[in-house]
Amino acid sequence: MKKLIIFSIAIVVAYLLVIGNGTYFSARGETLFNFFKNERERFGDEGSKANQIKIFPFVTEDRSLTVGFDPELKPYAPRLSIASAHASIILDVDSGKILYAHNADEERQIASLTKLFTATIVMERVKNLDEPVIIDEEAIYAEGTRVGCPRSGFCNGERLKPGERLTVRDLLKAALMNSANDAAIALGKHLGKTQAGFATIMNVRAKELGLLHSHFCTPSGLEPEGRESECYSSAEDVAKIAAHALQFPALWEIMRLDKQTIVSLDGKYQHEISNTDQLLGQFSNLIGTKTGFTPLAGYSLLAVATDNSQNHRVVAVLLDDPYRWQSIRSMFDWSFEAIDWK
Repeated sequence: MKKLIIFSIAIVVAYLLVIGNGTYFSARGETLFNFFKNERERFGDEGSKANQIKIFPFVTEDRSLTVGFDPELKPYAPRLSIASAHASIILDVDSGKILYAHNADEERQIASLTKLFTATIVMERVKNLDEPVIIDEEAIYAEGTRVGCPRSGFCNGERLKPGERLTVRDLLKAALMNSANDAAIALGKHLGKTQAGFATIMNVRAKELGLLHSHFCTPSGLEPEGRESECYSSAEDVAKIAAHALQFPALWEIMRLDKQTIVSLDGKYQHEISNTDQLLGQFSNLIGTKTGFTPLAGYSLLAVATDNSQNHRVVAVLLDDPYRWQSIRSMFDWSFEAIDWK
């Protein structure tokens, strides 16, 4: 009887320690009991194991960097809360485990984060990045950010011209660095003949990659008027896209460029391209970022970084967060402080 009493006391003490030691983390401050209950309902019993780090149903094919490492939440790790984001996620690329998630599978508009998927499909299908692309009027008259117009409604540089020919590489720079909609549309039409044709390619590829919460409408991420509800993805799917895109280092090299001049193949036109990445030169372990904004989607951001050893890559995604740059820093700081790779 005495042993039974001691054992019962030990269980109660252990439970209280777990509640108080900060090993539980979420964006809504649920109790530990409710957290495990919700995880079992959503992921099954396996979803609430491994220090609440969830198994991600997708692993990038490129596992050359950290094969064999398994991320675990450290004892007494601090909580993480990204209250300003509608949806967010942190993914450990090489193990395929979710380190943190909030509304990560909710389907919503992602704006120009779409362009990373467009660029990835281009890399998969175009063998020669110096291949020429002809610019047409549909691309030139796109809304929002364009070549020569670094912000919607503000044009201070040379615009693209009908019939102008640029390389795939240079259009990737414009689409990824400055999020130019005309460049993304030109790339999409180069492969799909029409924007709708390229959207079909995107959606077929999305199914192949296991993107369960995505349907793409355009290569740029602009939502066609009247069809906004048909165009969506999720923080989870965007993280999958970023992890897959890491197989193409050229994309991330482009995303780390500060400024570039792209020139038409006949040498007649020059266009200055600037990067929208506010972390350039401020975050030494940054692999790359992609921004996104439309009034419907809000301010969104994806970023990839490594720890100081440069052995462990994580993807962080924020959807609809007006404080996205501060939030993404917090997500990386937490990842490399709270997680132990074994």
